[in-house]
Amino acid sequence: MRPTFLMTDPGHFRVAYEINPWMRPGDWSADPAAHDAAARSGWQSLKRALEGAGAEVTVMPGEAGLPDLVFPANAAVVLDGRALVAHFRYPERAGETPHFHRALERLTGIAMVTDIEGVYQEGAGDCIWDANRRLFWVASGPRSSPDSVKVISDFFGQETVHMPLATKAYYHLDTCFCPLSGGEILYYPPALSEVALAALQAHTSADQRIEATDADARAFCVNAVSLGRKLIMARPGAELHDRLSARGYDVIGIDLDPYLLSGGGAFCMTLRLDLVSQPAPAARCLEAAA
Repeated sequence: MRPTFLMTDPGHFRVAYEINPWMRPGDWSADPAAHDAAARSGWQSLKRALEGAGAEVTVMPGEAGLPDLVFPANAAVVLDGRALVAHFRYPERAGETPHFHRALERLTGIAMVTDIEGVYQEGAGDCIWDANRRLFWVASGPRSSPDSVKVISDFFGQETVHMPLATKAYYHLDTCFCPLSGGEILYYPPALSEVALAALQAHTSADQRIEATDADARAFCVNAVSLGRKLIMARPGAELHDRLSARGYDVIGIDLDPYLLSGGGAFCMTLRLDLVSQPAPAARCLEAAA
């Protein structure tokens, strides 16, 4: 099965309010036409990079008044053809839910869509599937409630590892934590609580942990999409690029500066739809042989 992603047309994207420390509506309003053109260009570059890496991209329409609809990673957690639709903490984003409902049901053929009630949980932004370890890394913090860990575990029936966040700046797990296809974890240590760091150490070896610098994190490079040996992210610095290349990754840097003004990067702008908890039989045979 080809990797499949949901993206949202960026025509209505803008930075219009502040619900995280990165959002700067004043910067956007200083030159909205230029930012809009750059946002469209960056979105197209990301879509082309995903398709160039062998992925299929389904595009849902944007909606006036919902500028953050362009970040579908926060919309749901999807595994084995089932989707758990997010319950957003901020009212600015709550209006996105019915649009993602329709997209998941009509555009993608997801078999089951369920809402969370009474518990804040913001999709794959705070619940990242690790295909190598076959578990969910599940965060709580500025956006998602600690109770969401049990909700995820009960709904999907998969192992979950609780990763409490430590700062307001890195408000979703995907801003500071990225499992790579080779089994490594790219992460920004100051964004994770001691509990989360201990959990990470318990599930990884030292050579699997790749620490991002302050500059890497501020540039939203950790908010990346890993597809095989392709690693797609906002433009990395030379040092990070070289470290990842030395591990065999083809690093594809994209100018996503307009989205950084809203506190988002490459991973935020996509929602992976084809993830499965168990590999296909042929893949299991290859695993056993390895």
